[in-house]
Amino acid sequence: MKLSEIQEISAGQRLALEKQEQGLERQILSKLPDIQSHALVISGIRRCGKSTLLRQFVQKLGKPYFYLNFDDIRLASFFHEDYRLLDIIINDSGAKLLFFDEIQSADHWELYVRQKLDEGFQLAITGSNASLLSKELGTHLTGRHISMELFPFSYEEFCNFHKLVPSSESLAEYLEKGGFPEFLKTGNSDILAQLQSDILYRDIAARYGIRDASSLRRLFVYIVSNFAQLFSPSKLTHVAGVKSPTTVLEYISHFEAAYLINLLPCFAWSVKAQNLAPKKVYIVDPGIIKTGAVSFSGNFGALLENYVYNSLRTTICATLPDGDREIYYFTDRNGGECDFIVSPHKNPYCIQVCRELTPDNQHREITGLLAAMNFFNQEHGIIITFNTEDTIYINGKKITVIPAWEYMKYIYPETAYQ
Repeated sequence: MKLSEIQEISAGQRLALEKQEQGLERQILSKLPDIQSHALVISGIRRCGKSTLLRQFVQKLGKPYFYLNFDDIRLASFFHEDYRLLDIIINDSGAKLLFFDEIQSADHWELYVRQKLDEGFQLAITGSNASLLSKELGTHLTGRHISMELFPFSYEEFCNFHKLVPSSESLAEYLEKGGFPEFLKTGNSDILAQLQSDILYRDIAARYGIRDASSLRRLFVYIVSNFAQLFSPSKLTHVAGVKSPTTVLEYISHFEAAYLINLLPCFAWSVKAQNLAPKKVYIVDPGIIKTGAVSFSGNFGALLENYVYNSLRTTICATLPDGDREIYYFTDRNGGECDFIVSPHKNPYCIQVCRELTPDNQHREITGLLAAMNFFNQEHGIIITFNTEDTIYINGKKITVIPAWEYMKYIYPETAYQ
C-alpha cells in the first residue's frame, strides 16, 4: 500500500469514530486498566459496542491517541511490509496511545503489537474472534496482555439505556429485543440479520475456506432454533447435510469463537467424563434468537434460561476470582437435572430455572435441584422464575424462589443494579 492511502483511511476512520454518539457508559468501563506494559484486549461479538467502549476508555484517559480499524475493505491489501508505513504515520501523530479495532484482520498483528509495547506505546485493541486472538496472544504476547470480554447490553444496561426500572415488564421487553446497541437505537431487525450473515459468510466461511456455506447456515439456524437444549454432534450431521460429526464440531467451534453461542458442559469430577457428556447450547443474545430461529415458538422458559446463563457468564462471573468462574449443568443417575452449578469446586451455587412453578412441574424442578444440592452438600438452593418470590423448606434444606429480574443482586450483592 501507499503511505498516502493509509493516512487517508486512518483520518477518515477517526473522523467517523469521533462523530459517533458517546453511547451508554458500559459497566465494564470502570474495570479497564490504564496500563502501559500490557496490551489491553477487548474481545466480543461484532456490533456489541467494543469500539464505543474503547473510545469511552481513551476519552476517560484524556491522552492523544492514534486509531485504525483493520476491518476495512480498503485495508484488504495491507500486509506485514506496510507496518513500516504505519510506523511513520503513528510517529507523525505524536500519540503514544494506540487504538486498533478488529486487530485479527491484520497479518502478523501480534508481532506488531509486541513491537509497539517494547517501544513504550500503550495499546488498546479489539477483536471478534476468540480463537484467533487467544492463539496469537498465547504464542507471542504471553504475559504482555490483559484480556476482557464485552457482550451486548446486559439487562441492567438495557434498563439504563431505556430508562426503565428492573421489573418483570422490563425483563420481558429485554427478552424480546436483546441488547445489541445499534438495533435498540433503530428497531431495524435487518441489522441483526445482516450481522449473522456477516459472521457466517465472511468471518467463518470465507476465513476458513468452507465451500459449503449452506451447510454452515443450516446448522446455525437449527442450533438457534433449539437453544437451551442438549445436542450431540453425531445427531446433527443430517441437519447440516454433512457426513462427519467432526465437521459439525468444527462448525460449532467457529460459532463459539465468533461469540454467537456458548456451550455448557455437564459437571463430572473426571475431565474425560465431562468431554463425553452432551453439552447444552446458549445463544449470545435474545435478538439473535428472534431473528435467526425458524418458526420460533416463543418458548419463554428457554428464553429465561438463556438469559440466566448469559448473566452468569458475563456479569456475575466477571466479579469472581478466576478459579470460581466455572459453570456447568448437573444430572444424576436417576434423571434429576439442575440447570446451573456455579463454582462447583469452591463455593457452589445450585440454580434451577423455570418460567413458573406449577403442580405439573414442581416435583421435577425441585427434585433436580435437591439432587444437585445433595451432591454438592449444599443447604441452600435457588429457583429462578419469571415473577415469583417464595421460600420452600424440604428435607431440611432451603430453596429460595426469586424473580429473574432481581436474582443477581440476591446471589451476588456486588452486582446489584446501579
